[in-house]
Amino acid sequence: MRKPHPHRTHADIIKRLNRAAGHLESVIEMIEAERPCLDIAQQLQAVESAIAKAKQTLIHDHLDHCLESAVGSVSRPQRAVVDEFKQITKYL
Repeated sequence: MRKPHPHRTHADIIKRLNRAAGHLESVIEMIEAERPCLDIAQQLQAVESAIAKAKQTLIHDHLDHCLESAVGSVSRPQRAVVDEFKQITKYL
């Protein structure tokens, strides 16, 4: 089993998820207060965006550190495939 280790972006991910939790709490309060649906939808969008950005940051950080470590030194053509894979994950 691999030993867990923090990545440089973990602190940023935690901030994003705490922000999402705050937005989600606001959504619940807004629904309970019977606020307009448009306002609630805007808050829900903020929750989704914060979580999606946290996920994307985690995946990119994993690729930058864990994949690079696993792949190690490879030939230029092989490196191009790894680099292309890392680029395409930006569309997750």
